[in-house]
Amino acid sequence: MNQQFMKEKKIVPLVLQMSVPMILSMAVNALYNIVDSYFVAKISQNAMTALSIVFPVQNMINAIAVGFGIGLNAMIAYSIGANKEKKANHIASTGVFLSMIHGIILTICFFIGMPAFMQHFTKEQEIINLGLEYANWVLLFTVIIQVSVAYEKIFQSVGRMKVSMCSMMVGFIVNIVLDPIMIFGFGKFPAMGMKGAAIATGIGQVCTLIAYLSFYFMTPIPVKTSWKYIRFETNELKRVYGIGIPATLNLALPSVLISALNTILTAFGDTYILILGIYYKLQTFIYLSANGIIQGIRPLISYNYGAGQWERVKKISGTAEVFILGIMLFGTAVCQLFPEQLISIYFEDAAIVQYGVTALSIISLGFAISSLSVVASGVCEALGKGLLSLSISLIRYIVVIIPASVIFSKMWDANGVYVAFVFTEFTAALISALLMKKVLKKG
Repeated sequence: MNQQFMKEKKIVPLVLQMSVPMILSMAVNALYNIVDSYFVAKISQNAMTALSIVFPVQNMINAIAVGFGIGLNAMIAYSIGANKEKKANHIASTGVFLSMIHGIILTICFFIGMPAFMQHFTKEQEIINLGLEYANWVLLFTVIIQVSVAYEKIFQSVGRMKVSMCSMMVGFIVNIVLDPIMIFGFGKFPAMGMKGAAIATGIGQVCTLIAYLSFYFMTPIPVKTSWKYIRFETNELKRVYGIGIPATLNLALPSVLISALNTILTAFGDTYILILGIYYKLQTFIYLSANGIIQGIRPLISYNYGAGQWERVKKISGTAEVFILGIMLFGTAVCQLFPEQLISIYFEDAAIVQYGVTALSIISLGFAISSLSVVASGVCEALGKGLLSLSISLIRYIVVIIPASVIFSKMWDANGVYVAFVFTEFTAALISALLMKKVLKKG
C-alpha cells in the first residue's frame, strides 16, 4: 500500500491537501440543507417550521452514518499505517454491509416514530402534515445515505479526498436543479410541494452513491470491498464501534439539543423554533467547513499513530487548530457584520428578521473559542479515544447548555437560550484544552 505521503510530506501542505477537498465537500453538504430550506420557505412559513422540526431526525440519520464511518476510517487508516492490508479489506467490507443493516433498522424505527415526534413539538395540524409528508419520503433514502457515507470514509482513509468532493458535488448539483422543478412544477411536471423537496434530496443522494461506486470501480484504491472479505471478528468490531458509537453520539447530540431547545422555546412561540431552525441551517455551513479540516486530518493522525510517528500527530493537531480558528473567526465576522442579510435569505418579514438578527449576533460570539473543542474531539476520535471525544460533546450539547438554557431563559426569555450557547462554548473550551494537554503527551 503506497500511502507513504501521509508520514513523509510536510505538515502544512499535507493538511491542506487532505482538508481543502473536505472543506469544499462539507460546504456542499451544508448547501444541501440551505438550498432545501430556501425553496421550502417559498412554500409557506408553516412548511419551513415543519422542516425545522424534522431537521433533527435527518441529522440523527446522518450522524449514525458518519459516526460509524469515522470508526471505519480510523481503523482502516490505522491498519494501512501498520501495513495490515487484509485487515483493512475486512474492516471496509464488513463496514459497508453493516451500514446497510443500520439503514434498514433506522428506516423502520423512524417511520413508526415520526407522527409522535411531530406532535410533541406542535399542535398545528398543517405543520404536522407537512412534516410527515417530507419525512416519509426522505426516510426512503436512509439505506442509500448509510452506504454512501461508508464509501466516503473508505476513500478518505486512503487519502482520496477529491473523490468525496466530486461525489458530493454531483449530488448537490442534481438536488439544486430538481428542487424548484419538483417543488413548484415545471411545464407538464406537477408541483409536488414538500414531497418534491424530499424526493429531490433523495435523488441527489442516490447520485452521490453512484458517483462513489463509479470512482471505486474505475479508479481502484488500495482498500477493497467484497462479499468475500466480510468477517465478523469480535476485536475488530469492538474497535470500530468503540470509536463509531461515541462519534455517532457526538454527531447526534446536536439533534437532541435542538429538540430540547425547541421544547424550551415553545413557551415563547413557534417563531422562536423557526429562528433556531434558520440559525442551524446557517451555522452548519461554518461548522461543516471546520469539520472538513477534521475529516482531512483524521486519517493522517490515525495513519501516523499506527506508524509510530507521534511528533507528526502533535504537529498535525496544532496545524488543524490554527486553520479551524481562522474559519471560526471568519464566521463570527460574517454573522456580526451581515446578520440581517443572512436571515433575509429565508424571510422578508421584519419581525422575524429582527428576532433572527438578535439570535445570530449573540450565538456567533462563541464560534472562535469553540475551535478548541472541535479539534480536541476530532483528535481523540482519530486516536481511538472515543469516550474522551464523547465527553467533550456531552459538555457542549447536553450537560452545560440545556440547564444553562433553562436558567438563562427565565432571566432573558428566548435571548437567554442564545446566551447559553456562548457560555457553554467557553466552558467546553477550557475543559478541552486540559484534555488535549493530557492526550498529546504520549502514554
